Amino acid sequence: METLELENFLPYRLYRLADAVSREFSKIYRARHGLTRPEWRTLSGLGQRGTMTATALGEQSAMHKTKVSRAVGELERRRWLVRTTDENDRRVEHLALTKAGLAAYGEMVPLAKAFERELLERLSTEERTAIVSGVAALEGALGE
Repeated sequence: METLELENFLPYRLYRLADAVSREFSKIYRARHGLTRPEWRTLSGLGQRGTMTATALGEQSAMHKTKVSRAVGELERRRWLVRTTDENDRRVEHLALTKAGLAAYGEMVPLAKAFERELLERLSTEERTAIVSGVAALEGALGE
């Protein structure tokens, strides 16, 4: 019977790498604001895109609706987010950051960019080019 060496299986390696990078970055927003990953993704999505529905946030951030719901509730509790009921469909809520939420997002953007820059600086110029183009190629091949 053929075996699979999990540690050499590309999907597994990509998962582990993404998780390791995410955990490392989470130290920054957890230390700064006590945010969880879903809360950071929600804050970031709204900061980038402005007003969104919870469904759109879930799709944009690849989070399950229960994680989005909990994150929205926590950011609302902090008064970083407000909900507005849709005029045409009362089942839909539009989510937007408050001034305090925008301030927290604005504070995190340079930290996120610095993290990315420092991460990429661990690689040679050729490795940076290869990783960026390789990830883009995989995203394109998978329709992401």
